[in-house]
Amino acid sequence: MKSSIRTAVAVGLSVGAVVVGTPATGSIAQPNVVSDNPANFTPHVIDGGGVSHTEVLGLFQLGGTMYAGGTFAQVQNSAQTQTLSRSNVFSFNATTGAINAFAPNVDGKVWGITGTGSSVYIAGQFSHVNGVARKGVAKLDATTGAVDTSFNANIKGNVSEIRLVNGRLIIGGKFGKHLAALDPATGVDTGYIDIAIAGTVASNAGPTDVYRFAVNSTGTKLVAIGNFTTVEGRSQSRAFMLDLGSASAGLNAWYYTPLANNCRAQSLPAYLRDVDFSPDGSYFVIVSTGFIPFSGGVGRDICDAAARFETNIANPFRPTWINYSGGDTFHSVAATGVAVYVQGHFRALDNPNGTDGPLPGSSPRQGIGAIDPTSGHALAWNPGKTRGIGGKDFLATSAGLWVASDGARIGGELHDNIALMPL
Repeated sequence: MKSSIRTAVAVGLSVGAVVVGTPATGSIAQPNVVSDNPANFTPHVIDGGGVSHTEVLGLFQLGGTMYAGGTFAQVQNSAQTQTLSRSNVFSFNATTGAINAFAPNVDGKVWGITGTGSSVYIAGQFSHVNGVARKGVAKLDATTGAVDTSFNANIKGNVSEIRLVNGRLIIGGKFGKHLAALDPATGVDTGYIDIAIAGTVASNAGPTDVYRFAVNSTGTKLVAIGNFTTVEGRSQSRAFMLDLGSASAGLNAWYYTPLANNCRAQSLPAYLRDVDFSPDGSYFVIVSTGFIPFSGGVGRDICDAAARFETNIANPFRPTWINYSGGDTFHSVAATGVAVYVQGHFRALDNPNGTDGPLPGSSPRQGIGAIDPTSGHALAWNPGKTRGIGGKDFLATSAGLWVASDGARIGGELHDNIALMPL
């Protein structure tokens, strides 16, 4: 998330060092809070070409190239003087914004992107890429967009999250195993993750799925969220943690028992939306939808809220902190050490008692904000953006914070669906 951070900037190096083709597994540390004035060079993802509600759902940087996936058919240069056809994925220069020739034809939305060397992997709700049958996940030439036909995962379903971790391509979504580790060369399931994930939190929650996951910077822990009620036969709703060993992954003891509770929005029972580890891996933050808690749930239930958990506390009584919007959804989170950035269609942070609507004492924030990772209260950073449904991905790099969304404006400027808030 998105989300969770998808970047080729190496964790563990000094900020500003970039390693081409070495995907990191967690957020990078940034030295300070990013600017609230967007960079001027970013391209626009616009309505048109048969798509009336465009959105960017995933970002990934490989060397000097930025890749963006989502739901769209047309993109424009920063000056809005050139309109190009692009089918749900495109790339551009991460420094100048110049749009590249990379233009694969993807017949459905792209949720996530990762890559290494001369290849990128896309994940989402699609069946064909350039006319080649590839369900949910495909491997492409990073320059030409050609399908690598030697890679075929044979997934029967959709994939909503994808990461390269210690030489394995980990995917999550609505498919048979819900979470799997693939061979990056062939797409064959390596068997490294063999975890039984089952159940649904409500009859209207849809199929069992792993919607999002995050991996710590050392590639040893994975936290997943989604729609399920048991993991390895253990009663465990909506979230779990894995230990990523050298030969296999195993279920960690971590679980927050109140995640079994519902929020007041009966139409959104699978309410967790994104998760991200801190750069040092000592904590992670989960964000959610769900409207407001039931009576007695404030301070306990994560409903339209962001919540911090300590990685080494296996069965927390309560999160370290919870920041409620007051009935408006959070869709994505990025923890960079100095800030926890959040996106959604919220109108405020710090909403007292988690009740509906921005109340006196809350911190007005339109669609985007930043939380102090220690206190859990809103930081002063407040660019504001088009709320829309809410942005579903961030990407933290040495240049700043990239914002993927479904909104036209941020920081008082036009930046259709993509913006960079510079360091």
